[in-house]
Amino acid sequence: MGSALSAQPWRELPANNQDNLDFVKFYNPRKENVKHLRILLHGPAGAAKSCFINSVDSILRERSTGRALTDAISGSSFTQKYKTYKFEKNPGSFYSFVFNDVMGFEKNANRGVHVEDIKLVLKGHVTEGYKFDPEHQLTEDNPGYKTAPTVEDRVHVVVSVVSAGSVSLITEDVVRKMRDVRLAASEMGIPQLAILTKVDEACPEVKANIKNIYKSKYLKEQVEKFHLLLGIPLNCIFLVKNYDKEFKTDDDISAPILLALKQMIYYGEDYLNSL
Repeated sequence: MGSALSAQPWRELPANNQDNLDFVKFYNPRKENVKHLRILLHGPAGAAKSCFINSVDSILRERSTGRALTDAISGSSFTQKYKTYKFEKNPGSFYSFVFNDVMGFEKNANRGVHVEDIKLVLKGHVTEGYKFDPEHQLTEDNPGYKTAPTVEDRVHVVVSVVSAGSVSLITEDVVRKMRDVRLAASEMGIPQLAILTKVDEACPEVKANIKNIYKSKYLKEQVEKFHLLLGIPLNCIFLVKNYDKEFKTDDDISAPILLALKQMIYYGEDYLNSL
């Protein structure tokens, strides 16, 4: 039986994180009247979308945080409301990108967020705090519907989030919903990336040493499977291990997160400048 690791990584991580961290911290949209780049996270329930938001917050604050509530038990969607996560730079000022986390896709058609609601999110029609209703999609006469969204209200980059160990287990229902979102985003010209989370749970060699993340043959296979499933280009799919048990940040855990985040900002900025 061959080694589970390649001799060379199939994607290079930077020798140190400072350049990527500086890029993220000092980024400002060039588009007039836009203060924040909006990144939408979507995917199956339990894919660790909220954990990713917390991980980015932890890196920026250099300590463990838990602002985006996570649920490690139920296996169904924990995020119920449409919420924007800003990252505080100093008291009263924020970094120039935000995340939106939406209710996860469930395998049953009457559970989880409606794909039509996600399409409204993409266009900026969903108000902050709107509670998603699995049984009823948002309509124009609902107080949660924003009739005249600004460019800043719109989504500028869409990120699919899936657990690395469950790529083969995603149900047809969920794949169809994710494809629908991808199609809707494509029609609007919105760029799309993906992150595969929980890489340490999926691969023992990565659990033993996070530096093996882009040497793992198993994880490379999962990236290729996900590429075939949704059609997202291979160079737009990233691997991350979120901060979950750690009390302080670690450069080796932060490196893949910062690499993915930098690309999200790059793609989103290109889209913003095309509007």
